[in-house]
Amino acid sequence: MKKLTGTFRNTQWDPYLLITQIIAMQALLYVSLGSIMYVMDFFAEANHTLDHIFEYHEIHVTDLGGRLVIVAFILNSLVGAGLLWFIVRRTKLCLDFSFTFHVIHLVICWWYNEAFPSTIGWWMLNAVCTALMCVCSEFLCLKTELKEIPVGYTALNNKVDL
Repeated sequence: MKKLTGTFRNTQWDPYLLITQIIAMQALLYVSLGSIMYVMDFFAEANHTLDHIFEYHEIHVTDLGGRLVIVAFILNSLVGAGLLWFIVRRTKLCLDFSFTFHVIHLVICWWYNEAFPSTIGWWMLNAVCTALMCVCSEFLCLKTELKEIPVGYTALNNKVDL
């Protein structure tokens, strides 16, 4: 019996594709975070250092600089949702990629500070950013995936090659 093969969803595991997508997401998210942080530092008239990205003590609400760091991370989550939609394009993988970015960010922050992040603000911000990136990217990917399915009266009358 001939094996039926389709091209709609290829479920074959491709580790090179996944690793490439993870590296691309990580690099692009840090570029966008650095760019957003540069603009935020310009408004706060602060020095432009890597501490704003990786130092967990920089996340606080006591002054304008700390609040702008929080806003930059939240804006970066929205950019990350768009990047996930553009690079990954799979609703099922949005949670995985969102979580992977933030776990790698945790490891980098741990290495950069030479201490495990211990402030509740850092953990809350990263939890909110992970959820925001995941939900927004799932919405975008789901909208794209459902667009490809013909639904309605005209779809029943036309032949669709599956």
